[in-house]
Amino acid sequence: MKRTWLITLLVLTMTTILWGCGGGKPSASGGKTSVLDGGAGQSATELSYWTFVELHGQHFEKMLEKWNKENPERQIKLNVTVMPYDDMHNKLSIAVQTGVGAPDIADIELGKFPDFLKGTPQLEPLNDVIDPYRDTVVKSRIDLYSKDGKNYGVPTHVGASVAFYNTEILKEAGVDYTKIVTWEDFKQAGIKVHEKTGKYMGTADTSALWQVSQLLAQQGTDLTDDQGNPVVNSEAMVKALKLLKDLQDNNVIATIAGGQPDTEEAYGEFNSGNYATAFMPLWQMSRYTNYMTDLAGKIAIAPIPVMEKGMPRSVGGGGTGTVVTKTAKDVKLAKDFLAFAKLSLDANKEIWNTLGFDPVNMDVWNMKDVTHNPENKFVKYFVNNPFDVLNEIKDEIRLIKSTPASPTINNVLCTVTLNEIFEDGKDIKQALDDAQAQIEQELK
Repeated sequence: MKRTWLITLLVLTMTTILWGCGGGKPSASGGKTSVLDGGAGQSATELSYWTFVELHGQHFEKMLEKWNKENPERQIKLNVTVMPYDDMHNKLSIAVQTGVGAPDIADIELGKFPDFLKGTPQLEPLNDVIDPYRDTVVKSRIDLYSKDGKNYGVPTHVGASVAFYNTEILKEAGVDYTKIVTWEDFKQAGIKVHEKTGKYMGTADTSALWQVSQLLAQQGTDLTDDQGNPVVNSEAMVKALKLLKDLQDNNVIATIAGGQPDTEEAYGEFNSGNYATAFMPLWQMSRYTNYMTDLAGKIAIAPIPVMEKGMPRSVGGGGTGTVVTKTAKDVKLAKDFLAFAKLSLDANKEIWNTLGFDPVNMDVWNMKDVTHNPENKFVKYFVNNPFDVLNEIKDEIRLIKSTPASPTINNVLCTVTLNEIFEDGKDIKQALDDAQAQIEQELK
């Protein structure tokens, strides 16, 4: 893909997208297993797949049917097990380390992925099945799940961050979301919303780094330096959190049940109309359509506000690398199916149609018959078309690295620091200095 915007995206960094603390803990049923046959015959090979997001299983179900039709001699039955986020990652870590009980295929969330690359990864390299798609997918998305030139995970989306506005609340307060360009615009709009409706314009996140990373990306900085060392007490970080704390002090944003927009508790708060805005990666659309049905026809998508006009208005957020384990019963079959299910053009279309994710094959972004299909549930749900916004900001999607230090950074900031700042009112610089010291100590 030779387009200028893609070159810009790739030059920024060899790794992409940020994560939510603890992976955002997407809703999932605990330990529920279902067998998908996809129309396979009795001679089909049974493969197991672990995930922490039930919706991912729905995508694999569709792609399994297509695979079995196109590969009658290599048909597959898929045993899909959905577990809570922490439970799944902990069990998978033990299974791959011991070589006992691991699934054939598994999802690993971005914030956890560095843990699975330590030492000699017990995951199968996927270079050979990724190679046929390298010219059509975003390179940095592949590089994200790699070590020493070997690719171990297949991505699902770009994860461009956007603003989700509840237009019903804004209309009641006399606010036009299309006029919000800067954070000062957002602040003034939020003051008006709270005064006229008693509701909050947005959230002060305590269990995720979505907002922090968005604000760092606007300043061209990161949570780690070029060597991957933590720098959580930087001037840019202080500036970002002072901006958010000022919004909180003016009743523009407030802490939310669950600590961030992508939790079951928060879905209820948004569904009840208590908060007007969420700043999240585009994949949050699937949370709206599945868990916040009362808001259908009320949510508009727009670029995120910036500190100053001209700053980049988006950053990649979240991510799941799907892997094949060393103990897979048929490694070649598992690898071939995985590439087919997530990297093929047809797969990328289905990733949008089923999951509401922004596909890593950005050719799909310009296929209006796909992106503007009036029957698509996401097109129906939202006030405006998501891809109109995506194509507006496609040159501005910045990147936050995932490094071996990232899980520790996430844990400290999300379990201690952000709560100290937004719940306890601790001095921002002191809280960040303390976090830096704790992170450095834990990484020794």
